[in-house]
Amino acid sequence: MIVKPIKTSTIRAGAMQLVELLNRYLPDDIPDRSVIAITSKVISLCENRVVPVISIAKDQLIKQESDLYIPKSGKYGFTFTVTNNTLIPSAGIDESNGDGNYVLWPSDPQATANSVRDYLTTRFPGRQIGVIVTDSTSTPMRRGTSGICIAHSGFNAFNDYVGKPDLFNRIYRTSKANVSGGLAAAAVVTMGEGTESAPLCLISDIDFVQFQDRPPNSTELEELRISIDDDVFAPFLSAVNWKSGKQPEKPND
Repeated sequence: MIVKPIKTSTIRAGAMQLVELLNRYLPDDIPDRSVIAITSKVISLCENRVVPVISIAKDQLIKQESDLYIPKSGKYGFTFTVTNNTLIPSAGIDESNGDGNYVLWPSDPQATANSVRDYLTTRFPGRQIGVIVTDSTSTPMRRGTSGICIAHSGFNAFNDYVGKPDLFNRIYRTSKANVSGGLAAAAVVTMGEGTESAPLCLISDIDFVQFQDRPPNSTELEELRISIDDDVFAPFLSAVNWKSGKQPEKPND
């Protein structure tokens, strides 16, 4: 696997459309069967999805942007949320590199991933190219952040081992490799979290990726989602008193 971050100029809110950014910075020699990673932050900046810090309390903004939230608590005062079926601090809202703004998540990450894939198939006819939208988050009981995928298009998000034998002919019952998440982690660690100015990444030489000549369908997208009650981490996720954010939903009966 070859992972190449792509540097850009400093991107400010509303200064450039996403297609303009891609036209300006993506090279013309993208190999067939590649994946383009795009940070959620640069998408949001291109969408002007920002709110001035001085205009609203962050806690209120988190409530507006999240589906579920836990009021601020703990040693570090974080607000944890479920947003877009993802457990994420602060509904993905970030102040870093925001130029005095809170940067929200993109308005519809999946629609953006699909539209970018459409753009890429037009610009690079005859090539199979996938797209992932990335962010970063923390892992419980591990210091530091790592990349996650919040939307994908143009390839199968899983490599499914269910029903196949292992090396000793034991049949896999539940194992599915999260390809989209693995690609996101590889991209984010190379794009960086600080002043690297590399919101794009080209991932190539990825024979393990099963490309598709279309965006993911509703069944495939639904397969990525797990309800809180059905999650392997349900004993933890269901034990807290979630509050409803923008959508009237509760995990506990």
